[in-house]
Amino acid sequence: MNEMIKENFVQPIIYDESFEMIVEDIEVGPSQEEYHPVKLTTSRGSIHCRYYPVEGAERAVIWVGGVGGGWDTPARGLYPLLCEVLRKEHIASLRVRYRNPTDLKESILDVLAGLTYLQDEGIKDVALVGHSSGGAVVIQAAAQSPEVRTVVTLATQSYGVQSVTELATRCSLLLLHGTSDQVLSPQCSQYVYQLALEPKRLILYPNASHSLDEVADEVYLVIRDWLVQRLNNRTASLS
Repeated sequence: MNEMIKENFVQPIIYDESFEMIVEDIEVGPSQEEYHPVKLTTSRGSIHCRYYPVEGAERAVIWVGGVGGGWDTPARGLYPLLCEVLRKEHIASLRVRYRNPTDLKESILDVLAGLTYLQDEGIKDVALVGHSSGGAVVIQAAAQSPEVRTVVTLATQSYGVQSVTELATRCSLLLLHGTSDQVLSPQCSQYVYQLALEPKRLILYPNASHSLDEVADEVYLVIRDWLVQRLNNRTASLS
């Protein structure tokens, strides 16, 4: 298969031929306990993913970490835990491992490639979840993807988030941040919240660090309930 993804710059929007990606092939490996390993071969290199399928599902979540790369997850193993739990709500999940986690634009392209894969799997409505620099990644990817219904950021950075203004009405936003974050100040999430239009919600956790490990149980419940509500009921209120 050949599918092209183009990355649009933010402020100003410029198209540059150097920022495009073609998904050339998809390889799905045998099940590894909870997930299937997926390799997306693209014109810019291979993207490795972990897919938690649900038969007949039309809703899914993409999960990404920060500049640490790998299978990074905040809040004491939050990502693999929710990937499994959300299956019971008929919601699939795709964890994406960046090719180059320190490159914002390349990371955005990785998420857009993941969205292409999910569309091929029959997914129609998607949520994006990103930790740390991954917050900017998922905000920019959502701004380019009409199938994204909600975005969740955990301890996001403030650089590269200006396109959050483009999410209004069609895509809700949940921001979580610890007040004792020594890596990225909670003012980063407050800044994003001020930029964003409704529907949006900001939760600050007293004494929680960048990983949010100290409030992992609360974060798990908040994100689980948010994703289920947003993906299963597009018109749900922010109560």
